Amino acid sequence: MCASCLFDIYSEYFIVMKFTESITENRVYRQMYSRANNVVCKNIVVYLRRNRLGINRLGLTCTKTVGKAVERNRAKRLMKEAYRLNEDKLLKGYDIIIVARTRTKNARFFEVEKDFLYASKKLSFLLECE
Repeated sequence: MCASCLFDIYSEYFIVMKFTESITENRVYRQMYSRANNVVCKNIVVYLRRNRLGINRLGLTCTKTVGKAVERNRAKRLMKEAYRLNEDKLLKGYDIIIVARTRTKNARFFEVEKDFLYASKKLSFLLECE
């Protein structure tokens, strides 16, 4: 079975982000926290910095102050979904870190999405609407 066939099968059952990779290196997180532009919202904090890769890289973080593992995972799912649904509206070539705040565990999806869009607009990261 070829790789493209596996991808087609995989993407049928799982939701895949088209233009995004994950940030996995600790040094990237440290650089982002110290040098990137950020916006603090009610439920999330968004860090944004230009990269030279032509694709977006996404990092999601939750500290233990958010809650136990189930609550942290729910918060990460909400943030990831807010990003995924609006991925087409965003500029390419950026590193993005979304940090959950303590309130995120009780937040509804539309609140997290609203905060993400607000932060994206504030950071001039949204594509211009025609």
